[in-house]
Amino acid sequence: MFSWLRPSGRISFFHAKDNRLLLTKKSKSDTKEQTTLADICRAATPEKCNLNPFLFNGHLQTAWTAVKSYDIPVYYKRKMFEADSPAYSGHFALDFVVPPYETPNDDEVTDKARKHTQPSGLPERTSFFTQDELTALPSDDTKPMLVLLHGLSGGSHEIYLRHVVAPLVADGTWEACVVNSRGCAQTKISTGVLYNARATWDTRQTVKWLRKNFPNRPLFGIGFSLGANILTNYLGEEGEACQLKAAVLVGSPWNLEISSVEMLRTWMGREVYSKTMGRSMKRLFENHVDEVSKNPRVDVKTVRSITYLHEFDRALQCACWGYPTEGAYYRDASSTDPMLGIRIPFFVVQSEDDPIVSPKAVPFQEITQNPYGVMMTTSWGGHLGWFEYGGGRWFVKPVLNFLNKMAKEVDINAPVIVDHPEKLPGNIANHFGPGKDFDTAPKPEFNPVRRRLAMP
Repeated sequence: MFSWLRPSGRISFFHAKDNRLLLTKKSKSDTKEQTTLADICRAATPEKCNLNPFLFNGHLQTAWTAVKSYDIPVYYKRKMFEADSPAYSGHFALDFVVPPYETPNDDEVTDKARKHTQPSGLPERTSFFTQDELTALPSDDTKPMLVLLHGLSGGSHEIYLRHVVAPLVADGTWEACVVNSRGCAQTKISTGVLYNARATWDTRQTVKWLRKNFPNRPLFGIGFSLGANILTNYLGEEGEACQLKAAVLVGSPWNLEISSVEMLRTWMGREVYSKTMGRSMKRLFENHVDEVSKNPRVDVKTVRSITYLHEFDRALQCACWGYPTEGAYYRDASSTDPMLGIRIPFFVVQSEDDPIVSPKAVPFQEITQNPYGVMMTTSWGGHLGWFEYGGGRWFVKPVLNFLNKMAKEVDINAPVIVDHPEKLPGNIANHFGPGKDFDTAPKPEFNPVRRRLAMP
């Protein structure tokens, strides 16, 4: 049945049932009231998912961004970082959301800015910090700060990202910054390697830098699509040491191999989505071909001959990172298992009719094993779509509600409590009783972030 016959989509929640995550509410009295993460996520989500009835399936919802572009002005100032990872050298750009300003003209662009920027210039409403502005940037204020990760070949300019940022910072109570993947958002690269789906190093360096320069700000994270996959990998790798207070994951592909295989099964998936994403990555490659072609592993002719996304990953990502096949790369970079290692509250927002992320790739079972997470799905919405009549995006409501509840209603400095920590992923239950032997079975530890690609 078409969604225009039932414009309100179904909303479902998936989370651990017998192992709750308990959070402490803020209170001026000595009495500390507790609430559950599941209750917070449910309260943050509107009762109905009412979308544009003319965009009545996932394909139309997904395509509407390319058809209709809404101007949501967000201004950025950019800081370049030299990577601190010896295995992943180079630089990347961090864009900070700032109040509106008059962007400089070409004559005012510094030589240093030109060194890090494509000839076509910076994205709209974006410029570099001056040295004086950088010196004044650190602060001891207590504003919550959101760290954002964009999707495949995107950047801080993406409209879905600005749909979240603009209303969040509007009242001045939040700060925000965007981690741009290597080579994205008009940045140049300085090595022969682009980013990949498990490239968590730049996010880790960003969070460390933010923690040092804004010591009193509670940090939160949100990732979109491939950025959600990268953020999940980062959160799982950090585990209990994670410096973020909570995170949101929107439209993640999760199991990259299954998502790829399922997408290629249909004509639309292969000839529309995979081909479109393949073209976007080829454009990114061409923007940096002078630098990437210096990599002795890269065959430029082969990369230029690709049509689909998986062919690009085979030709470039496998060559750069040493994977024998794109399947090996997808399995290693997938975030389903790392999700089990997350130890901060996180909220997953997913559409069940996403034409890019197959429902078969979504970790419905795994999310019920980690009490730190809640997944909310809608029956309708496409990939990062959820367009309402008039151009708004429905997913922004639960995302902003969750972030504001966590930052303003929950005591994020109080310890979170897991009802049954012995049930966390990796622990093996014993069922003692009559007729049971003493437990002598081997107890191999499950490591949710064990990787095949060894990094120093």
